Amino acid sequence: MTKEKIGGTADSAANLHARIASLLAERGHGAIDRDASLFLSGLLDSLAAAEVIGLLESDFGLDLSDPDFDITQIDTLARLDTLVHRLSA
Repeated sequence: MTKEKIGGTADSAANLHARIASLLAERGHGAIDRDASLFLSGLLDSLAAAEVIGLLESDFGLDLSDPDFDITQIDTLARLDTLVHRLSA
């Protein structure tokens, strides 16, 4: 896959959501609400979180190695959108 710089467009958010949904579908999960906690709902465990971080770094060119990175920034699709928009600006 190629790295993709994404900004705040609806298409890029839809692409991000589709990739996260695909990753979670591989684990047997269905539709995801934009504001639902992925951790509290059990959709995201530590292994899946590592996969999401890897996806953000490899597919979207983000660098999440910052020591101030907080894992709760990937807890909902809405927070993922915010994180990606902020880091790719």
